[in-house]
Amino acid sequence: MSYVQSIPPHDIEAHLVEHDNKSILRFITCGSVDDGKSTLIGRLLYDAKLIFEDQLANLGRVGSPGGANGKEIDLALLLDGLEAEREQGITIDVAYRYFATSKRKFIVADTPGHEEYTRNMVTGASTADLAIILIDSRQGILQQTRRHSYIASLLGIRHVVLAVNKIDLVDFRQQVYDEIVADYMAFAKELGFASIRPIPISARDGDNVISASPNTPWYRGAALLEYLETVELEPMDQAKPFRFPVQMVMRPNADFRGYAGQISCGRISVGDPVVVAKTGQRTSVKAIVTYDGDLATAGEGEAVTLVLSDEVDASRGNMLVAPGARPFVADQFQAHVIWFDASPMMPGRSYILRTETDSVSATVTALKHQVNINSFVREAAKSLQMNEVGVCNISTQTPIAFDAYTDNRATGNFIIVDRVTNATVGAGLIDFPLRRADNVHWHALEVNKVARSAMKNQLPAVLWFTGLSGSGKSTIANELDRILHAQGKHTYLLDGDNVRHGLNRDLGFTEEDRVENIRRVAEVAKLMADAGLIVLVSFISPFRDERRMARELMDDGEFIEIFVPFRDERRMARELMDDGEFIEIFVDTPIEECARRDPKGLYEKALAGKIANFTGVSSPYETPENPELHIRTVGYEPTDLALAIEEFLDRRMEGK
Repeated sequence: MSYVQSIPPHDIEAHLVEHDNKSILRFITCGSVDDGKSTLIGRLLYDAKLIFEDQLANLGRVGSPGGANGKEIDLALLLDGLEAEREQGITIDVAYRYFATSKRKFIVADTPGHEEYTRNMVTGASTADLAIILIDSRQGILQQTRRHSYIASLLGIRHVVLAVNKIDLVDFRQQVYDEIVADYMAFAKELGFASIRPIPISARDGDNVISASPNTPWYRGAALLEYLETVELEPMDQAKPFRFPVQMVMRPNADFRGYAGQISCGRISVGDPVVVAKTGQRTSVKAIVTYDGDLATAGEGEAVTLVLSDEVDASRGNMLVAPGARPFVADQFQAHVIWFDASPMMPGRSYILRTETDSVSATVTALKHQVNINSFVREAAKSLQMNEVGVCNISTQTPIAFDAYTDNRATGNFIIVDRVTNATVGAGLIDFPLRRADNVHWHALEVNKVARSAMKNQLPAVLWFTGLSGSGKSTIANELDRILHAQGKHTYLLDGDNVRHGLNRDLGFTEEDRVENIRRVAEVAKLMADAGLIVLVSFISPFRDERRMARELMDDGEFIEIFVPFRDERRMARELMDDGEFIEIFVDTPIEECARRDPKGLYEKALAGKIANFTGVSSPYETPENPELHIRTVGYEPTDLALAIEEFLDRRMEGK
């Protein structure tokens, strides 16, 4: 059977029109490792004669020496194009292929099966209409099968083909097929798929891929390609409210201002009213501009430039929407989060959240529960590990415009980016805004920080002492507090041990609790700085992310140059960036010296294994990269070091 059409020369234009009007099916292949995902797509294209001769020749050259089938062509190589993929015989990245038959056009995403590449599976599934879940007949349903099925459901895929592959390796036994189908149907009944179509196949040999196989007379259904050509999909809902995320403001000259982007849903016509989502400004569409000329109307999926009747603020990150059905605009919401990174997601840690057009700082304020992908049971958790899925409350630094993911996939999703590495560490699907985001508003006060500081005749500051246990942080901070108090300064010392007797008495010493410990203290320090105080914070605070989060809570400042004197009268010249109120002081003491001092006997217990998660022994300490002050304590008295910090503060005051 051939799916290549013969087109008479005089019918080319008619054929092109017909081709343009064909529906498009976007689908993915997913499942566990070595279930045959790449081979299936390669076989489908090969048997349907949709591979060019030069591609086939190249497959022969590349596939013969080390192909999976000896001297046979390895059809998986048609999708696995990376050198690392061919060397290891695995899929690493998402491979997209476009093809068409006489009935429909297709875009297929071949996604990896390995757990560490789950992020790539999420990427491929985010725009798919249908998922082909492959299962090795010899293995049955595996954990990755369950994970990919759950993620596909979460991402809004409503149609599934259950491809029971390698049926030839179990002698085409119907019993094996029936048992796998029954197990999957029982597992997937909670996932809400609109349809699940089981098909027994052999991707290697082509059984039931494009035509019915004589080896499975007990199977009476359609072959895979026939089903893909005929499966009914939900039409684009043009009745959905208009959403136009602004991707770029076009200003080719002084006479033209247009807002470029892709319509994520709904329709718009010239003259229709629109609203800027974040500001509520109302205007109307003056023109719809495209490369091929102006349009009277445009709909979902079209890339256009909208010219508005009025001058409004609608920069990238904003959205033009229908006045009668506006999206949510909030800085707090609930979302399902899929975590990709080897480092766990922890509430309280600051990340970058990116939507289709916006980018803001964000914090996971609460991990409500983790979803067990085997049983779908909601389980309590303090963090999300790699490839786990959880329901979280998220707070953003500034409000964003969004819809619930179930209403609009384009405006209801986001990714989470690590602030240091800039790596994508998670993806999220927004459920709904939190009511507190609408009910809680910032109340403007008559007496502000400037007034309080002026009354005290001092600049507010947060002096953040960080270092290992036993490094001398509290001793130096206490001595500095005494010196400043003697000078009439208004100060307060927040000490790690003291705070754990009250505010943080409910927290332990796990990595998750340490993050929350610092988050709470940073918020308290911010309030004290707002009162005009000089706040001394003495905490181990081992993680850079949390110290960065504390810094970002405080006000920005300016660049100054200082000289820090030390006890032996040598002067250390350093240029420091004063980030305003936050001054990071790295109390640098070698761990051997800290263990020798061991004022509380903690190192002895930690080295004996009696204390878990002890910083420097069984838990890491991430040294500051660019602290305002780097103080080495060995050979110096605490009073001299405190005086050096006090001189820094004096110079800071003079710099202001």
